[in-house]
Amino acid sequence: MKVTLDISKSLEDNAKMFYESAKKAKRKLEGVKKAYKKTLEKIETLKEKKDTYIPEKTKIKQIERKKDWYEKFRWFISSEGFMCIGGRDATTNDIIVKKYIEGNDLVFHTDIAGSPFFVIKSEGKEIGQATINETYEACASFSRAWKSKVTTTEVFYVKPDQVTNEGGLPKGTFMIHGKRNYGNPTIQLALGIYNNRPMCGPINAIKKNCKDTLYILQGDKKKSDVAKKIKKYYFDKYEIELELNDILSVLPPGDCELS
Repeated sequence: MKVTLDISKSLEDNAKMFYESAKKAKRKLEGVKKAYKKTLEKIETLKEKKDTYIPEKTKIKQIERKKDWYEKFRWFISSEGFMCIGGRDATTNDIIVKKYIEGNDLVFHTDIAGSPFFVIKSEGKEIGQATINETYEACASFSRAWKSKVTTTEVFYVKPDQVTNEGGLPKGTFMIHGKRNYGNPTIQLALGIYNNRPMCGPINAIKKNCKDTLYILQGDKKKSDVAKKIKKYYFDKYEIELELNDILSVLPPGDCELS
């Protein structure tokens, strides 16, 4: 072992110098050991996090699904469990009346122009008054009455054999014969998530079938802006990623707002 001495200093001073250097080296070594230990602990912690980490994208409940037949129409499930479908325009009104009404169903319409035909699908069961009232509400709210900002309008229902397709009538227009059963519903809607898709319809139907309820009222906000708020609401609260077009497709025909 080679040792370098300072010949200008005494043997005792040289020994003291080496002693102080040794103490400094020892302190540095202790610091290195502590830093090494902390580094090992951090590595183990990161390993554990890696085993349990779920990438952010997998946390989002992506709604990827095949659309059902009724989604090309206005639709909702009543509080009593009946499927109710309505036209969006003359073409879908035509399809509903010609293809989807059957013997014990009920057909709804208003006396104003620009109204959808709504049908309660009975499926062999007796249709209750709650479902009738809800369909009154839907038929009125999805009509032009929404844009007119009126708060109510008359809606009637008839049986399928009272609806006839007579020659010379415009597409989506039908003759109604016999007694009409009228209701005078309030124009208002609600929206919720039903079977991984947005459902907009009468308030009681949405409350019954959906976990969360947003109220849709007549207003002056663009549908696109309201749809974006709805999309953000369900993402922020439930991490559900809804398609903007799916939301737009169920909103009423005109400006609206959330309540």
